[in-house]
Amino acid sequence: MVADSMPGGASAPGIFSNRRLFSFAREQDSVVPIPAVKASLSMQVAQEADLVKYSQEVARLFAGGDPEGAAALCERLVRDYSQSAAIHLLASQVFQQLGRFERTLDCANRAVALDPRDEAARLRAIEGMIFCGQIGLARERLATLETEAANNHRLLQHLAERYIHCQDHTGARRCHSRAAELEPHNPHYQFNHATSLVAHGDIDGAEAAFNEVIRLNPDDFGAHQNRTMLRTWKADNHHVDELTKLLARLPDGHPGEVPLCFALAKEYEDLEDYANAFALLRRGASARRAKLAYRVEADVEAMQHIARVFNRAALEKVRNTDQPGPLFVLGLPRSGTTLVDRILSSHSQVKSLGEINDFAFALIGLCGSNGKGGKQELVEKSAQLDFAALGERYSRAIAGYGYTAPHLINKTPQNYLYLGLLRQALPAARIVHLRRHPLDSCFAMYKTLFRMGYPFSYSLEDLGHYYIAYHRLMQHWRECLPGGFFDMDYETLVDRQEESSRELLRYCGLEWEDACLDFHKNTAPAATASAAQVRKSIYRTSVGRWQVYRRELEPLVELLTNADIDCAS
Repeated sequence: MVADSMPGGASAPGIFSNRRLFSFAREQDSVVPIPAVKASLSMQVAQEADLVKYSQEVARLFAGGDPEGAAALCERLVRDYSQSAAIHLLASQVFQQLGRFERTLDCANRAVALDPRDEAARLRAIEGMIFCGQIGLARERLATLETEAANNHRLLQHLAERYIHCQDHTGARRCHSRAAELEPHNPHYQFNHATSLVAHGDIDGAEAAFNEVIRLNPDDFGAHQNRTMLRTWKADNHHVDELTKLLARLPDGHPGEVPLCFALAKEYEDLEDYANAFALLRRGASARRAKLAYRVEADVEAMQHIARVFNRAALEKVRNTDQPGPLFVLGLPRSGTTLVDRILSSHSQVKSLGEINDFAFALIGLCGSNGKGGKQELVEKSAQLDFAALGERYSRAIAGYGYTAPHLINKTPQNYLYLGLLRQALPAARIVHLRRHPLDSCFAMYKTLFRMGYPFSYSLEDLGHYYIAYHRLMQHWRECLPGGFFDMDYETLVDRQEESSRELLRYCGLEWEDACLDFHKNTAPAATASAAQVRKSIYRTSVGRWQVYRRELEPLVELLTNADIDCAS
């Protein structure tokens, strides 16, 4: 599976699946990229040529399938070049890729000790804290750096990126806004400022900011696509002609083809021109899929292996408790998880942490490095963990976000992969699983251009095979974890909002509050693909949407039906 970029630009090993927090913002260059390490760091002992040579050797070892050799080389380098901040930062990046998060942070801290004013080292240390679940300390260090960055537009961009990984979208907005103020003609900064406005529900402001990006750089195709997602376009207010002209002048294989196709598909669908909408969508998704080194079979095999390892015998001692604890909202992306998250977080006793990686980071930290056995080995290791220690590590991490509400929501969709672990590590957790009609679910993913992650979503065939594996894994969890989670149907919630919301709150051990019906008035930031939609009251237009594309989706219908998945309307 394609490894997704994590804080700092490196790949973090996912135990069951690699994924990324959804973020519209564009990140700065990696602080210490591999193999092309930037040599602008402190070079007290190691010369630039040495650093480049060693980084190339590290890259060669990774490419040759010898991550342990890369780790051994880094351990030697930090001994031989103990006074080089650059070498410690290189090692920190390598240990991150190996899932050795304590060593990641240790090397970053040594770099800071060697050069306390080095911004790259300080930023790297903050990333290490995030990986180690030291969110509170990371937030403190970010605040300190922000006071020093008032007129440093580049550093402000780096800080905003890390604020996002700490789920502090208010901090990110401050930094993005200030950077855009300092450099008003920089389209990159204006773009990121626009994404912060989206997260905070300022749709008009975001549209104006994206328009400014396009004025400054008409070929910023991502800005065109992000602007399209802000509202429903009408016959007297759309960008179809503009987008069509831009797409027509691109040469074959141009990277702008994908965002422009998705943008046009969205606007054509808004205008109810479904034939053109699907044709553009198919073209954009196919172009995106062609660029991905992804095999859906690997994900299918991983889910099958999870079910084998976390079988009935392994889970027979799991017990549910009556005392409400942390909340999890999970399911496939675009299944309604954000809607339920907003309903719950409108309650006075609940706050949402958004899509966070803390459970996966806690798991990887306890499992150790990713050996040659890959994901299967890590799944097997995870089944032998001290589950209480895993729960405690996760609980310490989320406490660092600074919320005093009794119940905190983790709204990471793909946590359904971890259900066997969640139930054992956090027996008091309340877990809500969102279900949606299979074809609405698959089509909603197909027509979404995810910035990172979900590589199965750009092919109807891949989507079908992934959905079948997901469906079977969820059935496995129902059989092995009776009463372990609450299935909630998106369609039922839309049709019977108050009744479903009351049932949801009862399951979570919460008293009823009318504010949960007015979730669209919730002012908390939202940084998901549904960021603009959750500002509206509940609507039905997404229910049964797949039916206008019934003919185009027939191969998917056949694939799911042959797997005994009910696709009846």
